[in-house]
Amino acid sequence: MDLAEIYGIEVNDIFRFIDLTGVLLNGILGGKLARTKHFDAVGFVILAIMSAMGGGIVRDVMLQHGPPVALTDPLYISTALVGAGIAFFWKLSSRFWRIALIIADGTVLGCWAATGAMKTLALGFGIMPALLLGITTAVGGGMIRDVTAGNVPMVFGGNNLYATPALVSAAIMVLLYSLGSPTWGMILATVVGSSFTVVAHWRKWQLPVHSDWSLAETPAQLKARLAQRARENPQSGTPRED
Repeated sequence: MDLAEIYGIEVNDIFRFIDLTGVLLNGILGGKLARTKHFDAVGFVILAIMSAMGGGIVRDVMLQHGPPVALTDPLYISTALVGAGIAFFWKLSSRFWRIALIIADGTVLGCWAATGAMKTLALGFGIMPALLLGITTAVGGGMIRDVTAGNVPMVFGGNNLYATPALVSAAIMVLLYSLGSPTWGMILATVVGSSFTVVAHWRKWQLPVHSDWSLAETPAQLKARLAQRARENPQSGTPRED
């Protein structure tokens, strides 16, 4: 039996609460980037809205199931603006806030990945589209925000794992949705996404970046390239596997 049936909870209300919480937190994150770029109030607003709602809007447009929810519900834009205002008036740069925002970001990442996957499955799409749009919901807004601010999107490499926790969270939702427990899927995906993201920041887990090797190289050439790289980066150690 699903959690919603046990406690009489409306699943749509749970998703809406999760969405709005994520909108607020990502609005703050967008505003913090605007602060580091020394943007004016317009920049704060634009980056907050893109960060908070970009992924969901892209998902809803791709699903072609009516107008994006972020545009039909006035609370979404209002909540994003509140996040921009918080980042505009407060730096939130203390150690406490840095840790809190990492935890919050991971929680939202898991929630949005699960929400995107479930909405896709509910409309009759398959597993691969559900995983794709789950990841898009979770990281799409951040990518749009980074590009707009003139940065390389964080998910493209050189940073702690981000898209990978989103993939795991979406996969959890796909599994539990198929078992008839979407609410438990949302809860578990949120917990796993948050924990995965926090541990990745703490342990500095990253995917290996490409080192310009190719399959045309002989084993000896590849071995020489790796040895040279080790000499140039003696502190790097063995690349971590995701």
